[in-house]
Amino acid sequence: MISIKQLKVTYHSEFSSVKAVNDISFKLSKNESVGIMGESGCGKTSVAHAIMGLLTHARVQGIIDCDSVNLLSLSRKEWQAYRWKKIAIVFQNSLDALNPVLTIGEQIAEPIQTHICIGKKDIHEQVIHLMEQVGLSPELIYQYPHQLSGGMRQRVLIAMALSCKPEYLIIDEPTSALDPETSDHILSLIKKLQYKQGFSMLMISHQLSAIQRMTDRLITLYAGQIVEDGPTQEVLSNPMHGYTRGLINASPEFFSYKDLWGFANEPPLHNDSSGCVFYSRCCQREERCQQSCPQLRSISKARKIACHKGGIETFLRAENISKTFHVKKKSIKALKNIDITIKSGEIVSLVGRSGSGKSTLAHILVNILTPDTGKVIYANLNQSKKQFCSMNGIEIVFQDPFSAINERLSILDIVCEPLNVLKWQTYDNRKAAALDCLKKVQLSTASSFIKRPVSTLSGGQRQRLAIARSLVTQPKLLIADEITSMLDASTSANIIRVLRTIQNQSGFAMLYITHDLFLARKIADKFYVMHDGEIVESGAAFNVIDHPKHPMTQLMLNSIRN
Repeated sequence: MISIKQLKVTYHSEFSSVKAVNDISFKLSKNESVGIMGESGCGKTSVAHAIMGLLTHARVQGIIDCDSVNLLSLSRKEWQAYRWKKIAIVFQNSLDALNPVLTIGEQIAEPIQTHICIGKKDIHEQVIHLMEQVGLSPELIYQYPHQLSGGMRQRVLIAMALSCKPEYLIIDEPTSALDPETSDHILSLIKKLQYKQGFSMLMISHQLSAIQRMTDRLITLYAGQIVEDGPTQEVLSNPMHGYTRGLINASPEFFSYKDLWGFANEPPLHNDSSGCVFYSRCCQREERCQQSCPQLRSISKARKIACHKGGIETFLRAENISKTFHVKKKSIKALKNIDITIKSGEIVSLVGRSGSGKSTLAHILVNILTPDTGKVIYANLNQSKKQFCSMNGIEIVFQDPFSAINERLSILDIVCEPLNVLKWQTYDNRKAAALDCLKKVQLSTASSFIKRPVSTLSGGQRQRLAIARSLVTQPKLLIADEITSMLDASTSANIIRVLRTIQNQSGFAMLYITHDLFLARKIADKFYVMHDGEIVESGAAFNVIDHPKHPMTQLMLNSIRN
C-alpha cells in the first residue's frame, strides 16, 4: 500500500514561492484504482511526480510510505530500487517524455537493463513481448518517436511503465491528446493489463468519463488541497462539494444537451490566507470560511469532504405540500403531497403541462399562498416573511412582465423598490446597486433611460427589468416562473442567456419553471416533472431526458421530438 501523509510540494523561484500541493493525505491500497481530478494547475501532476521522486527542483515535505518505507527519506541511488520496479508512471505528453534520438526498442529496454539482470537476447525477447502486449507491431522496434502516431507513442510509454512488472502504476492524463477512438483503445488496454497483472493504479485526468470508467475511488483536488474523496460512482452521481459539482457540470460527457459553464473566477495561484481555498468561488460562503481552512473529514463511511457546512447544503426543502382550491361547489386539488429539495447554487427545473400545478407550487414557496398541509423549510428554518423581506433571501420573477410591474413608475424606481422597502443603506447606495443590476441584465444605465416610465418598454425589456428588480436584493434563491412564455424565440434566448450568465457569476440557486423541455434541458441540473398536481418523476437532468420512466415524461419528450 502507498500511504501519503501531509504531503506538501513547494516550487521556489527567484521572486516567489508557489505551494502546488498543500498538506494532502490519502492511500492507494493493493488492487485499488484511484482517480484524481481537478482543473489545470491544481497540483495533480505534482502529486504524481512527488510519488515518483522526480521533483528535484522543488521542496517536498511529508511522508510517502510505500510498503512501510518512506520514499522521501531515500537517496537518489536508493530510489532506483523503487522507480519502475515498484512504482512506475505513464507520463502525460508522449512526445516530450520519449527520447527523440533513441529507438522505441531501446527506450522500452532501458528500465529492464537497469533493474533486471538478464542478457541482451532475453531483453530483446522481453521488449518484443511487451510491444505485442500493448498492441504494437514488433516491426516498429527500430522506429523513432517522431515516426509514430500519438496513440502508438502512448502505447510505448505503457510498455515502458510495465516493463519491470510494477505493483503500482501512475497514469497522468493518458488520453488528453488523443482522439476518442484511440482514447477508447488505450483505456481498454490499460484495463486489460491491470486485470492480467494486478497492479494498483493512480489515474490523473480531467476527463471525467475516463475516470468513471477506470477507477473505484475519486479524489477532487483544488488549489493543492483535497476537497472531496469517495467512491467514484457516488461522487459523480451525487457530488457533495461545490467544486466537484462545478467540474461535473462543465463536462460535456455528462451533459450532452446542456450549455456548458465553467467557474466564474480563476483559482488562486498564491493562497496565503488562513481560510478556505474555495472561498472566492463558493456560492454558500460565510464569514468563518474566510477565517479558517476546513479539514477533510468523514461524513459517512466512504465519503470525505473539506467544507465547514459539510458540503453542498440543502437551501430549500418542501415536504408533503398539498393545496385545494374551492370554486363554488367544486374542489380542485392543485397539489398533492409534493416533496422537493433545492441545494445551494443548484438549478432545478420544474416542468409540466399547463395546469399541472407548477405556478401554484411556486406561489406557496414564496409565501403568496398557504399550503393546506406540509411545510417549507429554508436553510433549516421554517418559512417566514423575513425570508422574503430581506437581503440574501428568496425572490420570484413572474410569468407576465406586463402585470408584474407598475407601469407608472420609472425604470430606476422599479429596481430600487425592494431596497426602499427594506430601507437598505443610503439612497446613493440603492441607486448604485440598481444601476449595477441594470448593467447585468444588459439594459442601459443612461440617465435618459432610467427616468423613462416602464410603459415605454417592450416585453423583453420589461422581463429584463423584472429580473433586475429580483436580483437587487442579492437573493440566495431565485424562482423564475415561465419567464419566457410570452416572448418570441430570439428574445427568450437572450433572456435565458443573460439570466444564466448572472447565475453562474453570482452562484444563487434557481427554480426554473417551464413547460418547455427543450429549454429546461439546456440549463437545469435536476428535473421535477409535474402532472395533475403531483411530482411523477425526478432526478438528474440528463437521466430524466435520456431515460424517462413515467408515461407523461415520455409523452412530453416525444411531442417535442416530433
